[in-house]
Amino acid sequence: MVRCFALLFVLGCVNKPVCLQSSSCGAEQEERGAPQGAASCGCEKLKRDAPAAVDPVEDRTASVDPAVRYSRGANKRSSEAQADERKVQSKMVLISGGEFLMGTDNPGIPADGEGPQRLVHVDSFYMDVQEVTNRQFQSFVNATGHVTEAEKFGDSFVFEGILSEAVKNQITQAVAAAPWWLPVKGANWRHPEGPDSHITDRLDHPVLHVSWADAVAYCSWANKRLPTEAEWEHACRGGLKDRLYPWGNKLNPKGQHYANLWQGDFPNHNSGEDGYIKTSPVMSFPPNGFGLYDMVGNAWEWTSDWWTVHHTTDEQHNPKGPTSGTDKVKKGGSYMCHKSYCYRYRCAARSQNTPDSSASNLGFRCVSQEQQ
Repeated sequence: MVRCFALLFVLGCVNKPVCLQSSSCGAEQEERGAPQGAASCGCEKLKRDAPAAVDPVEDRTASVDPAVRYSRGANKRSSEAQADERKVQSKMVLISGGEFLMGTDNPGIPADGEGPQRLVHVDSFYMDVQEVTNRQFQSFVNATGHVTEAEKFGDSFVFEGILSEAVKNQITQAVAAAPWWLPVKGANWRHPEGPDSHITDRLDHPVLHVSWADAVAYCSWANKRLPTEAEWEHACRGGLKDRLYPWGNKLNPKGQHYANLWQGDFPNHNSGEDGYIKTSPVMSFPPNGFGLYDMVGNAWEWTSDWWTVHHTTDEQHNPKGPTSGTDKVKKGGSYMCHKSYCYRYRCAARSQNTPDSSASNLGFRCVSQEQQ
């Protein structure tokens, strides 16, 4: 099967490749300057059964200690107050329907289909205030016996900088265009960085390594569904008009971090200035105007739409994307996003992966027409 993951950085394929995607994007207003055509993280090139994109790993043991390169010590837990707030599981908020401007007329990468900006109307719906957590997904698996696609395939893609040396030393191939992506046997939602990792101390973090099909299965079990891309973007904007981020145009208002993103030199060093080098507990950063947390950063989020880069300029009502395709749209970016490589932590930014893709920075949240 083809397994593609979307991040738009620079990815190729690996041993039984999976497709991950992420890439740089341009700014709409204040945050200008991201180089157009900049290198991509390569997520979109992680496909299974594509050996031509696979390169052998050389001199990996001679690399700089990742504890230094990626500032592992920066991944601190949030405050007790935040922990108490996260005890509320599956809380949903009403997202009032109405018209909004979707997309942008100033795309960083036109090929991504961020534009044109167009008027879209969506009906009211309810959305999870947070990304689905490991604890929530664990309840689903315990109740249904669901086996994720990553578990069935036997591997999933993981960012090299968060792997232990023991795991890295067993890997002989890497994504040709993005050697920081490695296929790790035994990596799945229970073991985010491979067999020697676990989620016992990360139950309040977003669940990872879930495919689109896994996300749909969870939403169905919870009597919910995945959001359309239009619903997701309307919710991301939080009532603001024509702004880059869920909170406005400045990435760090008054010097404060509003999302879990990459700080430093990607992919060599994450300074962890925002407190995290991997995922953060949900609700660790301020919510947007609709009361939604982590709409950008932390983990990419699946939507229900099939991918297309062609959009009509006609006003639309509850658009759902094409009726078929090969890739699904994902939104929001992740903890790996940096302006120099993956400027996709903007509401208008987008990326794609095949429905059976999974990776260490891809999750989801649900919506519903009724309060649950």
